[in-house]
Amino acid sequence: MRALKLTLFFVTIFLLLFIITANVPMFDFDLWARLIAGMGVIDGGQVLKTDFLSYTPTHTWWDHEYGSGIVFYFFLKHFGPYSLIILQTVISFFIFFFIYKIIKARGVKAPCNIVFYIFPIIALAANLGSPIRCHLFSFLFFTIFLYILELSRQGKYKLLYVLPILTILWNNLHGGVVSGLGLIFMYVMAQILDKKPFKHFVISGIISSGVLIINPWGWEYIKFLLMANTMQRTHVAEWWGLFSKFHLFRQIPFKIFMLLIVVLEVWKLKLDGIKNLDKAKYIVLLVTLFLAIQHVKLLPFFVIAASALCYEDFDSIVSNKIPVWTDKLVCWLLLGVCLFSFVIKKYDIPLGIAAYPHKEVEFIKVNKLSGNVLVNFGLGSFVSYKLYPQNLIYMDGRYEEVYNDDLVPLLDKFYTLKPGWDDVLKKYPPDIMIIEKYYPVYKFLKITKDWVDVYDAEYFAVFVRQKDLRKSYKQPTEDIRYYKNTLFDTDIKF
Repeated sequence: MRALKLTLFFVTIFLLLFIITANVPMFDFDLWARLIAGMGVIDGGQVLKTDFLSYTPTHTWWDHEYGSGIVFYFFLKHFGPYSLIILQTVISFFIFFFIYKIIKARGVKAPCNIVFYIFPIIALAANLGSPIRCHLFSFLFFTIFLYILELSRQGKYKLLYVLPILTILWNNLHGGVVSGLGLIFMYVMAQILDKKPFKHFVISGIISSGVLIINPWGWEYIKFLLMANTMQRTHVAEWWGLFSKFHLFRQIPFKIFMLLIVVLEVWKLKLDGIKNLDKAKYIVLLVTLFLAIQHVKLLPFFVIAASALCYEDFDSIVSNKIPVWTDKLVCWLLLGVCLFSFVIKKYDIPLGIAAYPHKEVEFIKVNKLSGNVLVNFGLGSFVSYKLYPQNLIYMDGRYEEVYNDDLVPLLDKFYTLKPGWDDVLKKYPPDIMIIEKYYPVYKFLKITKDWVDVYDAEYFAVFVRQKDLRKSYKQPTEDIRYYKNTLFDTDIKF
């Protein structure tokens, strides 16, 4: 009976995560650069260390996500586009599987009340749903590290020496590995405050820090990693604060979850006092809460930590007040909803027609408009994936990995018509521009003499220089199925 309940619980979790992922309308903007990086390793036999996609100045390609690119491209090449959605779901599922294991390791015998898990799943939907992002590996490894550290607190110190091995893998998948090192030293601090053995924790942390040098760039990469994790990304919305003007009325599910956790823990502290305070728990919660408030991109760390470390407090409230059959009923209801959604909805490749310039890229391709393309940096990797070698891009989402610091501010001035808006055209002149129609510069370019709008669709427009204007142009197909069927087609070869 217990095995059936556990199976029902995990199947429901998996299906909920799949539906969230499969219903997202588009693939992540950075996926295309990751696929190119993975292609370089799998098809070209080498880690790409220099950029070849851009017409602007670049430096060494410090690709702290190249391992993720290998994984993504491997699945795409051998199992097709749908496998990326499944991969996203599987990784997300294992995050919750290890959350379950952490809760169990902390003494809760059957931590499978589905009502509790619904809250973190909804809170993470906006951050985990978009298929597929490299930072997902960091969230998974963070959860695994948390599990090992919790077990190690119980005297299983040998497990700590697994962490350096995992660090090598994590470090070559995603630069978020620094969060794992931070977690180790949070537990070192807790062990010291609790006057408990901390030697093995310190040694594990030092070795884990040392093995960061095992990467394709060696010591120089570590300097980049430190820079990348401390730099201010003032032009990237997901790095803005949770209560910044932009995010003030966004991330509502997370804010509700955060408030519930804070109320729960304040109530428990008031009830139990601080005499037997779990210092590791509250150090991790406070640090991850601070990071979540500082940067929206980092809020999953708090959700993971709170879900794993606060379930027991939730359980102490509901265990004797809610009938045991209720969570099983909720599981069956959720399972029914999931199965019903499979019946009524046809799941397909998320094209993101409002977010990606599919038709505009096709227009450039069929008309063989060669030259340099100025496009917003979030869309850059998609444009290069689809148009290289016919076209080079201004920049893409690789940001600090490849480009100089002046490129994003120049774009910001250009799109918003701030003073010096045309500096980018003078310093790095393009031949073609793909412009989102909601930006002020779109209307301005429509009335200039130097640039001509040669293709104007619903969300984007293509501009060419007046001197390059042709008498006629071929029009791209309006068939949406064509764009879905060719979404991952590219002329990049290694």
